[in-house]
Amino acid sequence: MTNAVTRHPEERELLHAAFRSFDEAAHTLQQSYSALTARVEQMDLELGQSNEALRRQLGDNEAMRVHLDGILESLSTGVLVTDDCETISRSNRAAEALLGATDAELRNRRASDVLAGAGLGLCDRPQRIGQTVVSISRVPLHNDSGERSGHLILFQDITRIYQLEEQLQRKERLAAMGELIGRIAHEIRNPLGSVELFASMLQRDLGGQPSAKRYAEQISQAVQSTDRLLANLLLYTRPVRMARGWHSVESLIEESIKLAAHAITKVPVEIRKDVSREVRSIWCHDGQLKQVLVNLVVNAVQAMPNGGVLAISLSQEPSQALGMPAVRLIVRDSGMGIDPAHRSRIFDPFFTTKDEGTGLGLAIVHSIVEAHQGRIDVESTVGQGTSCSIILPHPSRGRDPNEVQTGTRSRPESSDAHPIEPEVVLAEEWSHE
Repeated sequence: MTNAVTRHPEERELLHAAFRSFDEAAHTLQQSYSALTARVEQMDLELGQSNEALRRQLGDNEAMRVHLDGILESLSTGVLVTDDCETISRSNRAAEALLGATDAELRNRRASDVLAGAGLGLCDRPQRIGQTVVSISRVPLHNDSGERSGHLILFQDITRIYQLEEQLQRKERLAAMGELIGRIAHEIRNPLGSVELFASMLQRDLGGQPSAKRYAEQISQAVQSTDRLLANLLLYTRPVRMARGWHSVESLIEESIKLAAHAITKVPVEIRKDVSREVRSIWCHDGQLKQVLVNLVVNAVQAMPNGGVLAISLSQEPSQALGMPAVRLIVRDSGMGIDPAHRSRIFDPFFTTKDEGTGLGLAIVHSIVEAHQGRIDVESTVGQGTSCSIILPHPSRGRDPNEVQTGTRSRPESSDAHPIEPEVVLAEEWSHE
């Protein structure tokens, strides 16, 4: 009995120790669990913050990607993105429009094959794609590490620059030729007057000799023909002072078509007119604008030897075309078109591809349009036709017309000056080819 009691406190002590150890372990476990829970909560918070930051970054990246895509697609410069093997991986709308293909059709093709298929090459000289003049260049593409990851092929539309350069060269060339032509015309016209006088005297004195009189009449006719040619030359070279006013567009077009009837009636031509309701009258010298229209209409008809469509239209033009309110008058044909090799020379005096003709038709057109402070543009595709666009100032009806001539474009017209009003003369019948 004594031994049992003695052992009982020892067992009880051991049991108490075991409970204490269990309590301590449970407490330690509880602390560990609390710490782990706090750590998990902290990690959840950090993960949530990281996820939020990642979402914001992804959103920013997507917004940046969309923004960059918008910039790329809004560029007027065509862009092809290629890898080091020249395989196209991306293109923008400008490049697709120039090449006549979609992004899907361009992807995974070699850039050199695409360019060769369009008749283009990587070079500094201007190249034509339809009516557009472009320069094509290639620049290396680098990644964030500065390593080259491919190339960008850039198509820069330089059509307007090319046209301005052509106009400047043409003006310089025409100024030199005009000075020479003017001097020669005056020198020829002086003795020509004497020849005409003597021929008329011969006709009078040879009234009783019909055969001899015919020779004198032929001399007189030849002199008059030469004098008309010289008159056209002087019209082209002299500074023109014009009394301009408001004239009905319909009347100008109708009268010009009547004056060109000698050419129109030779072939089956369908004439289409489209005059904007907003432009019923035009500020011009009516006689000279008729001469412009007649020359362009005759030119267009002769470009359609088998017949076709002659379209004449007039519409408002954005102010940036001339830096002032303007209208665009277009004469379009469906004829043979202009050889690209001749396109830069069509306004040169004496340039013609016909066996007959003086080559003054379009030269005089250009001179008259310039005198109106306007501009003439020509677009042509061989086998499809030619479009001649004349852009002229169009002042407000209530304004002083002389205010149209501002800046360095022209000199104001004098109200008391006697205007030169040359009659409409068919300078020649010039065809595209």
